[in-house]
Amino acid sequence: MTDALRPMTKQRLYEQVLDRLRAYVAEGGLGAGDRLPTERDLAQRLGVSRASVKQAIVVLEVQGLVEVRHGGGTYLVRDSLDVEPVERMVERRRRLPDVLEAREALETKLAELAAERRTEEDLAAMRSALAHMAEEIEGNGHGVEGDRLFHAAVTAAAHSSILAEFMRSIAAQIAESRTESLRQPHRPARSLAQHQAILDAIAAGHPGRAAAAMRRHVRTVAKVRLLDWEPDEPDGSDGES
Repeated sequence: MTDALRPMTKQRLYEQVLDRLRAYVAEGGLGAGDRLPTERDLAQRLGVSRASVKQAIVVLEVQGLVEVRHGGGTYLVRDSLDVEPVERMVERRRRLPDVLEAREALETKLAELAAERRTEEDLAAMRSALAHMAEEIEGNGHGVEGDRLFHAAVTAAAHSSILAEFMRSIAAQIAESRTESLRQPHRPARSLAQHQAILDAIAAGHPGRAAAAMRRHVRTVAKVRLLDWEPDEPDGSDGES
């Protein structure tokens, strides 16, 4: 049954602000490192409240498109504002806690088993993954592929076909949580260091230490701006300026 005739939704006011900001950046030729006008200035020029501007800036910050420096303004992180639709963000926010809960349960056990069962080939794969991640970060990337390779190597090192199958079954959701985490400010370097701690424990053959290191890591992954974001806003009416 088609959902083409589902009820119409009214665009939130801050979504209209997002559209204007995207056009402003494109038409003004702004790029990474450039500063946006202040919230007060934007509110006056757009004829909306500062609250609506702030909501739009929060969405951009959650998506890793701008950096808000307290007392120092808002700066572009990229050369454009290719904003993800808000409804898609709402869906990710809804499912992310379940994904993170599953990751902690599965990957903590995988790290523990890897410390007991890893081979030299397994350790070589983990080291290679971390080297790849480090190269990505040095090149101003987020280290997403290196991160994926590392967690895949840990899963392989556990030599558990059933747990590996569970991981494959939620691979898309894990990838989503990975991207969300690694676009947090300063997160890539922190994740790399945590991966190294996991690898060190696995290489040393300490199951408990490996499990604890993985648990700390997944709980860091769970600390994302998206989960602090409150998407439900008034239906297009604006408050005081």
